[in-house]
Amino acid sequence: MDKNAPILLFDSGVGGLSVLAEVRKLVPDARLIYAADLAGLPYGAKSEAQIAARVAGLLGRMSERYRPRLACIACNTASTIALGMVRDVLEIPVVGTVPAIKPAAALSKSGVIGLLGTEATIRQPYVDNLEREFAAGKHLLRFAAPGLVEAAEAKLRGKPVDRAAIDAAVKGLRAMEHGDEIDVVVLACTHFPLLADELSEALGPDVQLIDGAAGIALRIASLTSGQQFGNPEGNLAVTTGAIESLEALAPALASHGISRLERF
Repeated sequence: MDKNAPILLFDSGVGGLSVLAEVRKLVPDARLIYAADLAGLPYGAKSEAQIAARVAGLLGRMSERYRPRLACIACNTASTIALGMVRDVLEIPVVGTVPAIKPAAALSKSGVIGLLGTEATIRQPYVDNLEREFAAGKHLLRFAAPGLVEAAEAKLRGKPVDRAAIDAAVKGLRAMEHGDEIDVVVLACTHFPLLADELSEALGPDVQLIDGAAGIALRIASLTSGQQFGNPEGNLAVTTGAIESLEALAPALASHGISRLERF
């Protein structure tokens, strides 16, 4: 394998940066390409068929262009819908992102777990299966919080966080039956950990937040263990949207070790 072959991380927007940060801790020498499908944002409001076709098509084309050693779908919505299709298309390891229901169930003492995600994620059979397997006998309260995606995107662009979106997400969970007993909240969208401080403040000190970023990074580190890495060109971010949208994120991307920006 070419030691300069990158790890490709794909997301609808900037949420996957929460995953990239963990990957850089465990695989610091790897060349990374972060792909943001800003032209397709938001995914949560799209149909399953639209998401599956778009994600598989884009990752197929990106794999041909960038020749990655591994691809990561750093997006819960895309993973729960398109992961199987992408694995059929690509001839490299593909790591997905799924809601951290298993560790949340182990953490919860009250037996009541909140789950914040996009509209598309919370209705997926994949989530039903995770609940049956790992949270049987517990209450998993799902709430769609699409406003948090926009709030996270705005935050990384240096704009004020929309407090109404934070309040709506928390009130939505609390208003559900057993909502006042929630002691763990699963952040089932990679955008949401970017708002961890705001969500923690609104939920209170007795509620733990959990997401899957660290586990994804461990899986990537395991799959690339023993491989050689080179990064002569530096890390790269690409977007399907206007390059100006990506340039607005330049400071945030730079903080994650990415200085080169391109339109895909």
